[in-house]
Parts: sequence; C-alpha cells; structure tokens
Amino acid sequence: MRSLTRIPAATACALALAAGGLVLGAGAGTAQAATCSQGYLPLPDPYCTPGSYNPDVTQSTIHSTICVSGWTATVRPSTTYTNALKAQGISDYGYSDTNMSDYEEDHLVPLELGGAPSDPGNLWPEPRYGSKTATSKDGVETKLKNAVCNGTVTLSSARSAIRNNWTTALQVTGIG
Repeated sequence: MRSLTRIPAATACALALAAGGLVLGAGAGTAQAATCSQGYLPLPDPYCTPGSYNPDVTQSTIHSTICVSGWTATVRPSTTYTNALKAQGISDYGYSDTNMSDYEEDHLVPLELGGAPSDPGNLWPEPRYGSKTATSKDGVETKLKNAVCNGTVTLSSARSAIRNNWTTALQVTGIG
C-alpha cells in the first residue's frame, strides 16, 4: 500500500521510491505544485486515482458481501484515515478551494461494488460542486449495485464501467 502522499502512478521512479518508504513532498507550510490534474473533472486523474478492487469481493461472493445490507460499514475506512488523505488530495489536485467540506473523499470503484476500501489509488477528493458531483455519483453507484445484486449486470461489467467513466456507467451497462 502507498503512503498517504499521492504519487502519480505513471512515474515508475516515484513509485519505487514510495515503495521504499521515502515520502516525497514539501515541508509543512510550503507551497507545492499540484501532482494530479483537474483536467479530467468530473472524473479523477487516472494516474493518481486508477481505482482498485477488494479481492474479497468476486462474482461468487456478492451475496455474502456487497449484496448484504450494511456490509460496506464493515469495510469502510475511518474518517481519520480518509480525512488525512482528503487533505493531501486537495493539495495534490491543486484545488483553489481548500474547504474540506466541499469534497467527498470518494472511492472511484465504490465499496458497493467491491472497491478497495483503503487503497489511496481508489480514493480521491471529489468536488461537491459543479454539474456532476459526488452526490450524482452516489446515485450511479446504488443503481449499479442493485443491478449486480439482482443479476442484471455482472460485477465485472459494473466495476469496469464505473472505473472507466462513472458519468457514462449506467449507459455502458445498459441500465441507464
């Protein structure tokens, strides 16, 4: 697992340094250039947030995991963890608005579809403002999970669609 500092996945050297335990970044109070692009909004930068899966959730385990009411609460990371990651992500994305409440530290592949709960590569500070917001994505997540649990869509198809582009995921899977 990576440290709380986001390092673009495309930079192999940086990944190797992070794996070795070296954390790159500016000191406290020092201005830092954004390492993640806002150019993909309302999607996350795919190099900073490629998405990842929880290996415990498979097509054969959905009825004992994601399709069980309340299951996501058993795997959701603490707000202490996600708030620290959100603060780092706001800086990494170079958002001029640094008000934490204006963002949801969101799982690109949602817990409802078996996204990796604590992997920083699956979490990003998604704006609560704009035309396609964190709230908009929540509705897509619920519809996809319901379709997976009722057998309309496979887990793999739903995950792939939301990971590639949550704004088109319902159309891609044929449920929107």
